[in-house]
Amino acid sequence: MVEYRIDRRSGVATYLQIVQQTKQALRLGLLEPGDQLPTAREVVETTAINPNTVLKAYRELEREGLVEARRGLGTFVRRSLGAAAAGSPLRSELAAWASRARASGLDRDDVAALFASVLEEQFAERPGAGADESGAGQINETEGDKA
Repeated sequence: MVEYRIDRRSGVATYLQIVQQTKQALRLGLLEPGDQLPTAREVVETTAINPNTVLKAYRELEREGLVEARRGLGTFVRRSLGAAAAGSPLRSELAAWASRARASGLDRDDVAALFASVLEEQFAERPGAGADESGAGQINETEGDKA
């Protein structure tokens, strides 16, 4: 079962953090079709956020076809997201890069910051280019999103 970690200083709306963390768990194979997500009550108890925020995140995941709510039973994963296979060349290259970064003395936070910076550069919306469909990496908020 996934355990959500909320960073209140990230600038990313809380419900989006739940959505993004759920998608990451799907990509990594930590959640698979048929798995049950934590109940809103469980998420509230572990994160101290508003239950409506959890429900908003779950509704967004449902809207995207990733989960389905079953009345009286909970919220269940409908489908997984594609991930680079364990032996894929891209994953191997990334693993080698991470090993070199670690050997160079970078810690986990340094590597994460460097990787996030490069992702932001590579996936920044360019004039005339379409926006990233997943919304990953975006920190734009609309009215009332910050819960």
